Order: sequence, then structure tokens, then C-alpha cells
Amino acid sequence: MNAVPVHPVGALIGIVIAALIVSTIYWMLHPPASHADVVAERAEQALEEMVGSIIVVFSQEIHSEHMMVLAARLARRERAELLAVYVIEVPLILAQDAPMLDEDRRGYDALATAEVIAQHNGVTIRTELIHARQVGPAVVDLAKREGANLIVLGSYREGKYTGAPLGRAIEAIASSAECDVLIGVPGPHGRMLTFERTAASTSTSPS
Repeated sequence: MNAVPVHPVGALIGIVIAALIVSTIYWMLHPPASHADVVAERAEQALEEMVGSIIVVFSQEIHSEHMMVLAARLARRERAELLAVYVIEVPLILAQDAPMLDEDRRGYDALATAEVIAQHNGVTIRTELIHARQVGPAVVDLAKREGANLIVLGSYREGKYTGAPLGRAIEAIASSAECDVLIGVPGPHGRMLTFERTAASTSTSPS
């Protein structure tokens, strides 16, 4: 059998094509992580040592749905208890235990969403609906009773309010809590995670 001559250029082209095929197959088998996965992984690494039990807070001005996946992953990794709480502020003109049907419905809807996310991530979760005069003190007191190691808060900023404070309730919790606080603020360029440490200086990092 006669040997088939191989031109160097043809051999180089063949090697390039083979390399492209191999790299394409590798990319298909190892797709790049989404931005949300990267954010969660970084936060998990940073919070690994501080987590024991976790409270995720919801209220009329605290929107933590976008933080539930992160909280569930942390709870699963650290085998921590996970509690989702919705706090309803009751006006002084009403009894504190007075029914507030619209707010109650929104609260139960938010807690149901939290349950679905936790179950999807293989985590057991407790939920609680609280009527209180103020969200901040209610959450701080709850964290003390539960012996929480971490409070997770989510917030949002509408475009015209960019740069505005995070909100009265969030600031009250962050300044008064006796445990660590994680605040997540989604924005057009990603998510900002702010860690409020109880025994160390505050640090803020974009992700």
C-alpha cells in the first residue's frame, strides 16, 4: 500500500479542526455558570463560617424573593435551620392582632414562594406571618428568640430612586441586629451584596 502524502498546511488545518471539535464538546459538557450561580458561589464561600441558622425577611418594603435561592443553598450546605418570616406593620389605630386581609394575602403568597424555592433546593423551611407595629424591632426580637446567626434581606430600587437609602426597616435591622445581616440589592449591572458584621467592620462588594 502506497503512503498518502500529507501536506503540512492540510495537517495543520486538520489539527485546528480537531481542536475546535474537542473544545466544542467540552463546552457542551461543561456549560459556563450563570451570573446568579457565580454570585451565589461567592457569597456561599464568604459566609461559610458565619452561618448557623438563617432568617429570611419579607415585608411590604423588603422583597427577598431574589435572595431565597442563596439562603436555601447556605442552609443546605451548613445544615442550618431556615425560617422565612413576613412582617406586617399594623397602624396604631388598629389592634395589633387585627386582620388585614390584603396584607395577609400578600404575606402568605410571599411565604408560599419561599417554601417552593426551599423545597426545590432540598431544604426544610419554617414560615411565620407576624403582625407588629414596626418591622425592624419585630425582626430583631425574632432573631434573638430564634438564636439566629444570619438575617437575609432583599430590596429593590426603582430607576428614579437610584442611590436612595435601602429603606427604614432594612436600616433598622442592620443597625440593631445582634447577628450578621446580608442585604441583596438587584440592579441593572448585577447584584450588590452587603454584609453587616456584628463583630467586625462592614464590607460591601459588588457581584
